[in-house]
Amino acid sequence: MGGTIRRILAPNPSPMTYRGTNTYLIGTSDLAVIDPGPDDERHLEAIIAALKPGQRISHILVTHAHLDHSPLAPRLAAITGAPVYAYGDATAGRSAVMHQLHLSGEVQGGEGVDAGFTPDIALADGSSLSGPDWTLTAHWTPGHFGNHLCFALQDVVFTGDLVMGWASSLVSPPDGDLSDFMMSCHRLQQLDAVVFHPGHGAPVADPAKRLNWLIRHRNSREAAILEHLGQGPATAQILATAIYTDTPAALLPAASRNVLAHLIDLHGKNKVSTNQDITAHAQFTLNRALD
Repeated sequence: MGGTIRRILAPNPSPMTYRGTNTYLIGTSDLAVIDPGPDDERHLEAIIAALKPGQRISHILVTHAHLDHSPLAPRLAAITGAPVYAYGDATAGRSAVMHQLHLSGEVQGGEGVDAGFTPDIALADGSSLSGPDWTLTAHWTPGHFGNHLCFALQDVVFTGDLVMGWASSLVSPPDGDLSDFMMSCHRLQQLDAVVFHPGHGAPVADPAKRLNWLIRHRNSREAAILEHLGQGPATAQILATAIYTDTPAALLPAASRNVLAHLIDLHGKNKVSTNQDITAHAQFTLNRALD
């Protein structure tokens, strides 16, 4: 079943959130809210004010536990009585290698994790929620974040921060995992969506083209990293400075974490190695093929 889609833009623009977080209202009577957004009083008031006579919020869905997507969920739930649905808490869905990195304390995320987030109801991969005129299916799509879900409304997909139109998604260990990200992009290809509604920015009118670009973009980054490592060992920061030549200095730390995600993926594929524990400052060496 389809449903009316409305978007409310949260007042949290930044270099990482573009014009702000997109909060979506689905339905005409019992409404689903996707990504309530940051804990901002103005945004809470805007969501409540968007309710028309005879409408109520019956479901609150969260794509992932970043501070610009999930913190308003408990307050909105307290006001509306609607339960909060998500894949799990802020640590759910984290891959084994990223779990070990987190436990080691050597690689810590810095992109605003809502560490205290816990849903009222955990959604299993492939499960569905319904209102009188809508049905949303949850697809577990880790990569940007371990507990990341995309929600399909027939051939319309709400992609959170996995796929956006204005920028490539940040993949920052230990919350982001590049191997999972590529797997999730390939999974979205199988949904044959006609439009993506992302967590930030405008709708993506050609999902297939965007996914193909994202996959090619990541493959090109991998190729650039391998090329630079061919000149000698390097850290993620050194590689990011060499590769992200057009990136503002303020965004280079995020770029470095993207490069680290690639290095961890390449390490898992035995294409690079390091003689120390994997950290943000570890030096990696290219594994050259034997003749």
